[in-house]
Amino acid sequence: MRVFISGISGVAMGPLALGAKSLGMEVFGSDLHEGLVTKELRENGIEVFIGEQDGEYLKKKVEEAGGVDWYVHTSAVRPGNKELATAHELKLKVSKRDEFIEKIVEDYGLKMIGVAGTHGKTTTTAGILWLALKLKLPVSWLVGSTLGFAGAGKFVPGAKYLIYEADEYDRNFLAYHPWLSVIPSVTYDHADIYKTEEEYKQAFAQYIKQSRKTITETTLKSKVKLAGEVRRFDLALAVEAVKEMVKEEGLGVSENELIEMMNEFPGVARRMEKLCDGLYTDYAHHPEEVSATIEIAREEMKLTGKKGLVVAYAPLQNARQYDVINDYYEIFDKGVDKLFWLPTTLLREIPGQRVIPPAEFIGKLKNPEIAEVADFDEKFVLRIKDYLTRGYLVAFLSGGAGDDFMREHFKQD
Repeated sequence: MRVFISGISGVAMGPLALGAKSLGMEVFGSDLHEGLVTKELRENGIEVFIGEQDGEYLKKKVEEAGGVDWYVHTSAVRPGNKELATAHELKLKVSKRDEFIEKIVEDYGLKMIGVAGTHGKTTTTAGILWLALKLKLPVSWLVGSTLGFAGAGKFVPGAKYLIYEADEYDRNFLAYHPWLSVIPSVTYDHADIYKTEEEYKQAFAQYIKQSRKTITETTLKSKVKLAGEVRRFDLALAVEAVKEMVKEEGLGVSENELIEMMNEFPGVARRMEKLCDGLYTDYAHHPEEVSATIEIAREEMKLTGKKGLVVAYAPLQNARQYDVINDYYEIFDKGVDKLFWLPTTLLREIPGQRVIPPAEFIGKLKNPEIAEVADFDEKFVLRIKDYLTRGYLVAFLSGGAGDDFMREHFKQD
């Protein structure tokens, strides 16, 4: 099967491309920009076109490959997209990833372990995978990040389970009927899709109804010893999920053994990932995530003997910020010594809507005196380097732009 994936560099579509490739499919795709998984895609022999998605690359691949069996596009693609229009003109099979994944699940008889929730999905999914691989359980997986201990996505011949990060955006997760669901948190988000909090919660209620069993609570958090209360909770949920798999497989593995293995969990990219001494990058882009990540950073600061905590924050999606701007009020009042507020990454925006400037966010804070407006420039780099030299821990938080900038200017020695 020849599969074209639009938005292939994204943290959802990239792992899917890797998974499809591992099934023996011929995979190629396009994106406007390189992303976290682009390097991994190319290392696995997947052709990635970066640039304007005007349909010309799609036409070229259809001609070269002798046809494309399935055009799978990201939910970020909007009606009117030229490449999407070209796919329809060429009469290709067109769908979002949910239909494509569901077909694979059905064809291979996989039991889905779907990790859904507003926050904590990636850490929980990766934690389940970490233990499953340690135990040599028969699993395939799709995780929304790069991993140091496994590829971001892979379908393994003979696998019994699919460990999947089930995204609620665009109601993607409602396409599935998981054998087991794990939900770390539910906090209203994606107002461009769910017009009210009630509508958002109803979608999760429907997802739970479609699942054979759902895990949302655990008593094991205190036994997980990694930094960060929220991270300990997410990984404790992962232990609970693997307990169900162990039971299903009839393995004699104790809860304490699972926890010991989890305490060796190496983490995932963009989740308090260390770039160099004192500097960490994280995907946090919602006030609740930001608060949780600051708490992890504070613990890491103490463990590593740093002088204080500096946060550099770049919000994601201007339209979202109108709903959450007042939720930032006390977040940076919890042990943050200095705050740099960077421009918002624009994504799926409302045409003509005013972009909220950094200074306006700072004016909403309980402690605006610690904050200053910054941009991705040489002045910002020098300021961060100064804080690192003086022994501070610096946490860069962004769900969008800036991660590549930080990696370029602060390389690990």
